[in-house]
Amino acid sequence: MKTGAHPDKSFGTSFHRGIVMKASQGNHVLRSVVGVRDKRIWTNEMIRGMQKVDLAYAHLASSEVARDINRDVILEVIRANQPISRAELARLSGLQRSTVSLIVNQLIEERWVRDGGTAHLPRGRRPTMVGLNDNLVMLVADIRPRLATVAIVDLNGRFLSRAQLPVTSDPERTIAGIVESMLRMKQSHAQRSFEGVGIALPGRVDSTTQRLRFAPNLGWSDFDIKGAMERGTGLAVEMDNAANACLLAETWFGGIDGVRNAVLVTISEGVGTGILCNGQIIYGNHGMAGEFGHISLDVNGPLCGCGARGCWEVYASSSAALRYYAESKPKIIARTIEDLLRLASEEDAKAIAALTRQAEYVGHGLRTIAAALAPEVILIAGDIVAAWGRLAPVIEKTLSESSLVGLKPRLMPTHEAEVARLRGAAILVLQRRSSAGEATGTNRVPRRAVAEKKKQVVRGTRRVAALST
Repeated sequence: MKTGAHPDKSFGTSFHRGIVMKASQGNHVLRSVVGVRDKRIWTNEMIRGMQKVDLAYAHLASSEVARDINRDVILEVIRANQPISRAELARLSGLQRSTVSLIVNQLIEERWVRDGGTAHLPRGRRPTMVGLNDNLVMLVADIRPRLATVAIVDLNGRFLSRAQLPVTSDPERTIAGIVESMLRMKQSHAQRSFEGVGIALPGRVDSTTQRLRFAPNLGWSDFDIKGAMERGTGLAVEMDNAANACLLAETWFGGIDGVRNAVLVTISEGVGTGILCNGQIIYGNHGMAGEFGHISLDVNGPLCGCGARGCWEVYASSSAALRYYAESKPKIIARTIEDLLRLASEEDAKAIAALTRQAEYVGHGLRTIAAALAPEVILIAGDIVAAWGRLAPVIEKTLSESSLVGLKPRLMPTHEAEVARLRGAAILVLQRRSSAGEATGTNRVPRRAVAEKKKQVVRGTRRVAALST
């Protein structure tokens, strides 16, 4: 038994001495309190511990925070179940109908959702259904070392227009071409409402300066991509690493609902990774987290574009597979990874051997990721997925050879990596930062402007975990 203080205003004073008897019941205790009138009261209370709080980043649980959470929940329920009535929204979300109606009206005013048709019921009033406003769209670009894809994407992830253009070593010329393509698309869809521009890049974007910080395969110097795009399009621009963009698309449109710890690996000209930890994408200092492609496997290995030797990327990328094939002195020349994959599909022995060697090195690198991060799922995106049926067993075998205590992550391919990068770029716009002074990071609060209001907090949309029904 332990003597302690128990606050109970029913006794007329703030604190009363009493006798506390604890009986462990999972995360609860059964508590007996003796008060001034010797009255015994039993209460079932949660056991509460103590947690370190970093006051530099802590946010108080204000009513505004609660409203924002409820708003995000309603948006996600609409996105996953549209068209849906307000009554069904209340049932699925667990919120009161009056709260749901207020939030839906706010979202309609902000143009994130809109009213649709009415449902046909056997009796009673016909409810008005709501869904995402597919008239609101984003301009997006996926920039790779040799090719850029430009597109218009709506709130449901549908593509309204798409075009490709070459990428050169001159960033100013390339960005000017991308801007020109976007403006043509915008003009041809003038009836749409354009929310902003999202860009997926083959490198790391500094979360503070919003500049491309590290992109060895692109070869661009310190060029202000964001500034040039904003001046050219007249729209706000959001940028991120292509692997992070792919991972965002998987969390919104893919099949990893309920997964909170995952790594997405993109394999193309280079090797990039995006990290999902406890449900948040990890950016790290200056946005540099996740450069597993530049961890050295052999300090005496081939020279990497980053300046180091023997990086995982020089062994596991599509460029590495082409190098392996060229070293075998084949009769047929493969100039691109598509050529090599086609030869392998035609049972060319040297092409198959080159891709198999690449797959073995992919597995070696995944062992490092599995040991360092212990993800539930590792997603593979990029060129190698085209030969997944042939190469997946090779990667699985190499990965399994050194799994710690038998804990092996689930390995999954992501098809249509280009589509994922473009959709991810659109999501970057939807998850825009809460203010210009807030650095991009794992807890970015989304915001967007609403017309015809002088003073207001602007809000965006973010993905929340699926609700159990």
